[in-house]
Amino acid sequence: MSQENEYVPPKVWKWEKANGGEFASINRPIAGPTHDKELPVGKHPLQLYSLATPNGVKAGIMLEELLARGHTGAEYDAWLIRIGEGEQFGSGFVEVNPNSKIPALMDHSTTPPTRVFESGSILLYLAEKFGEFLPRDTAGRTETLNWLFWQMGSAPYLGGGFGHFYAYAPTKIEYAIDRFAMETKRQLDVLDRRLAESRYLGGDDYTLADIANWPWYGQLALGRVYDAGEFLQVQEYEHVQRWAREIDARPAVKRGRMVNRTFGPLEQQLHERHDASDFETNTQDKR
Repeated sequence: MSQENEYVPPKVWKWEKANGGEFASINRPIAGPTHDKELPVGKHPLQLYSLATPNGVKAGIMLEELLARGHTGAEYDAWLIRIGEGEQFGSGFVEVNPNSKIPALMDHSTTPPTRVFESGSILLYLAEKFGEFLPRDTAGRTETLNWLFWQMGSAPYLGGGFGHFYAYAPTKIEYAIDRFAMETKRQLDVLDRRLAESRYLGGDDYTLADIANWPWYGQLALGRVYDAGEFLQVQEYEHVQRWAREIDARPAVKRGRMVNRTFGPLEQQLHERHDASDFETNTQDKR
């Protein structure tokens, strides 16, 4: 880039134009609702408001895994929030999550109902509520939470960093793509080294650490995120590949990926989920 075309930041930044890119229409420097809209409430105590992005998939997988273990109290209604259309800025959604990000959960089994936002918080809340996917011994619990919070701190560099500049930015910026590709590969190496010594991230057992990390890094390893598998040479991370395939084969993971999904093969989409039978009906309808 020549010196004459270099961007010089002003002394005070002002929001004077859209920044371009796929999500320009919903990006803004202020919080709060843009319109009044109540959220629907179904028949179950747990109400999930989401979309099947990697963060949204975490919640769907967690709930389906709990149901697979026989926790009928984990039955839930899933409602689609179309973030590309700004539905996360409706007044009802903002009441559940003032940060206007999916997923968000309301637990109506408590008085008053409990709101839970941020995907890591949702996983931890459900794990503690049902006593699953979080070891009870101090060492196991701590190691599991280490990897949960590692994901929460690391994935923004994958999504908001690499994913944005590689797939969504209006122009391709070599410096930005190189910077975040390097960091993404470093993170994959961190996981690969851990998984070389342990079946799962928290240890020998499948935990919420795996449920949190797999939608991002497992699906990246399987070539499903940003169409960047070849670019990042994800096949090189053999232990991540083994872990990603093993989790991908779990029936609850397959169901969780379908919840609030609006893209991909039709038989893998379930725009709303209100009962376990919805999965069977959905598959039949799409044949």
